[in-house]
Amino acid sequence: MKLSEVAKQFGATAPESLGEREPLGYSIDSRTIRAGDLYFAIRGEHHDGHQFVAEVLNKGAIGAVVSRDFQLAQPDGPRDDVAMLIRVDDTLAALQQTASAVLRHWRGQVVAVTGSMGKTTTKEMTAQALMIAGRVIKSTGNLNNDYGLPLSILKMESDGAQADDFDYAVFEMGMNHKGEIARLARVAPPDCGVVTVVAPVHLEFFDSLDGIASAKAELVTGIKPNGVAVLNADDARVAPMRRMRGDIAYRMFGIESPADVMARNIEPDGLNGTRFLLVTPRGETKVKLAVAGRHNIYNALAAATVADYYDAPLADIAETLAESASPRMRGEVVRLANGITLVDDSYNSNPRALVEMVKTISANRGVQRRIVVAGEMLELGVTGAALHREAGGQIAGLGIDLLIGVRGLAAEIVEGARAAGMQIDTTIFCATPDEAAEVLQREARAGDLILVKGSRGVRTEIVVERMKQGGSQGSGAGGR
Repeated sequence: MKLSEVAKQFGATAPESLGEREPLGYSIDSRTIRAGDLYFAIRGEHHDGHQFVAEVLNKGAIGAVVSRDFQLAQPDGPRDDVAMLIRVDDTLAALQQTASAVLRHWRGQVVAVTGSMGKTTTKEMTAQALMIAGRVIKSTGNLNNDYGLPLSILKMESDGAQADDFDYAVFEMGMNHKGEIARLARVAPPDCGVVTVVAPVHLEFFDSLDGIASAKAELVTGIKPNGVAVLNADDARVAPMRRMRGDIAYRMFGIESPADVMARNIEPDGLNGTRFLLVTPRGETKVKLAVAGRHNIYNALAAATVADYYDAPLADIAETLAESASPRMRGEVVRLANGITLVDDSYNSNPRALVEMVKTISANRGVQRRIVVAGEMLELGVTGAALHREAGGQIAGLGIDLLIGVRGLAAEIVEGARAAGMQIDTTIFCATPDEAAEVLQREARAGDLILVKGSRGVRTEIVVERMKQGGSQGSGAGGR
């Protein structure tokens, strides 16, 4: 997209000397701006991007999108930077509008993924599976909000790429308030929308799980007419979404309930993954999934359902699933040279996800002990204490040898586990992740399998990093 085309959207005119140039990329971060990028000055909760306009222009940005009332203090340097300002009413809306313009005339397929758990892993698996069927671009990491989604879209026209270079775009859409996914779906209207699961997350902002389900269902509402919704048939709040609209198709995936795409004959193989028979409307094939846990089977089924809908060969779908790996800090396996194995799942947590991961490590044989480091789970609202305690009770029944709760309400995990039968000397509460790391370094020994899981704000990754420093990584560190 040329700079003149960007400016025209907002009734502005780019300088003649710049109008025919295409931005090298698009940025909202002055720290990572590159010469040739177009900068959007976003007013955020903690920082105002307008404070850095002179800085980014001096670094060589092709221009800046700013609010109409913005006045630029004359920057150092010989360039007439004032002429490169594009003035708009709302810079965030302008970022989103620019991204939408990229998709408006694009002939490819937008695949959007949401859900309380598994969004990023499902997005990665789906993108990998769709590479069989065509050229794919995907959102980076978990760029899934009002800022991240448009920046992901604009990658389609960055660094010399053009939108027509791609056949599929796979985007993650996240939320913690009602209406957010609806807004994201307007920025990138999906041809295919995937809903993985509804679980107790962000309850601080919702009055019930039904409220969360309603917010997730905004993705189904936002699918283009004649598009397709890919839904979890085993989730009691996701499955009914197949009755929401009559002008789109539905493809269901599951393990327990009848579905279009299913996993049968499941054979767990510890941390090495899971074997199962993938059953689709077009046939069956054996799959060796490279990541462990029943929750990852669901993520794989969602990806396989999308790829199957777009006619990717089944054998190739199975091959891509066999090559899948856990994204960083999301079930990432770290093997240390001192004989300890860590499962780093410290990116995020909620009660259901915590219990699922504990089930995964408790099913592993051939280990000395199973240790769980469980951080406080955030944004659970008034139900937080009860949900932490309930999770502790469930963990107590899963054969865990040592439970370490980290910070705040994680004390309720420990209390719940004790109430359900775990002993005081095998249940420890630590006020900080540094304290938990000290306890774990003292207690852990060769042959132990350790799960580290917590909400991002608790910073349980500190525990992982301290363990890595104390027992240098072996050849198997970082996954498969």
